[in-house]
Amino acid sequence: MTAHATTGGRENRDTLTIVVAGSIVLALAFGVRSVFGGVVEPLSNDLFDGRIEVFSLSIAIQNLVWGLAQPGFGIIADKYGDRRALWLGFFCYVAGMAVCIAGSTAFSQHIGAGVLVGMGISGTAFGVVLAVVGRAAPEDKRSYYLGITSAMGSTGQVVLPLLVSWLIEWLDWRTTLIVVTFALAPMAVCIPFLRAQTRPAVRTADSVSLARAVRQAFGHSSYTLLSAGFFVCGFHLAFITAHLPNYVQNFCVSTASAAELRALGLQALALAGFANIFGTLFASHLGTRFPKPYVLAAIYALRALAILIFITLPVTPTSVLIFALAMGGLWLSTVPLTSALILTMFGPRAMGTLFGFVFLSHQLGGFAGVWLGGFVFDRYASYDQVWYLAIALGLVSALAHLLVRERPAPCIGLAHGE
Repeated sequence: MTAHATTGGRENRDTLTIVVAGSIVLALAFGVRSVFGGVVEPLSNDLFDGRIEVFSLSIAIQNLVWGLAQPGFGIIADKYGDRRALWLGFFCYVAGMAVCIAGSTAFSQHIGAGVLVGMGISGTAFGVVLAVVGRAAPEDKRSYYLGITSAMGSTGQVVLPLLVSWLIEWLDWRTTLIVVTFALAPMAVCIPFLRAQTRPAVRTADSVSLARAVRQAFGHSSYTLLSAGFFVCGFHLAFITAHLPNYVQNFCVSTASAAELRALGLQALALAGFANIFGTLFASHLGTRFPKPYVLAAIYALRALAILIFITLPVTPTSVLIFALAMGGLWLSTVPLTSALILTMFGPRAMGTLFGFVFLSHQLGGFAGVWLGGFVFDRYASYDQVWYLAIALGLVSALAHLLVRERPAPCIGLAHGE
């Protein structure tokens, strides 16, 4: 066996280890955050006289902080090491869950479920994990490995909402969240394996400062269009994750009890997570055969169509599950395509930082979707205005992605090794 073959085999094993560890970290990060929609109603009844706007604001703050902190965690990962960023995110996540569980005021929920959990997700989710995978993977297989990691990372959204839909029937919301918090423990085992060096082909770009990379990226129209389009992705996902259980409980035509309908909403989120596994893999495959911007445009247009059909027809248990299946297929399929486009434009050297700023836009959309959902429902006892806004934004994002160009950015040191 040649030295080249031995090195190649070791690199493949190392990459596979990183993909597995990254998938587990993502699964837990997204799985735990997906359960908050299931405790909105019992928590709000216990602490805030049934007003869901207060805790909706906490979840909205979580999405906003997740986005605001993402560039910072990206910079920490790029300059000081991926694992330092991951450990910081892990400890913030655990601390935030603890404050949420113990808190009894709006301020404590805003700090716990909002600020600290938001920072925790930022340090353990896509921005850091996919940057590690992108650096570890061979250039010709990056899209494949990014797609696998993103898809497997959605399994937590399948398991944990189902667990909570069962626990919340037997336990109060605080005890339920205690159980969920212990689910974060395997992260501590996986984080030591998430370490990758920039590959030799791009080491000549190491001298390019992160500040210069950010300036050049925001001067590139395709990067700014990706950022704008990702706002819509965040709006859709955060609004549905936070408010679908409450929407189903209040508007589903069924003889089931309120608790059973809330459980149906959580089961729908779990089904969306399951469908996302296959949707993300399929979208990643399409991205290898067709221009990625066109695939992204199709995803956003199909989201708008799925929402329109869902709110036009009567809301029944069957329509809820069909909607979850359709949206799940389009759920996180945007992420590997978007991250792969950033890698194509700028290379992997500053991937954590540049994806962080794109993801900030995603989370600004998430903040708007979650908070606006609670605000509109408390005042009008309806989500109609938010649903129609989600449709309009989906169409705008589809058009924006048609203008994105899939090629290295001009005059950018990170892409060309200048």
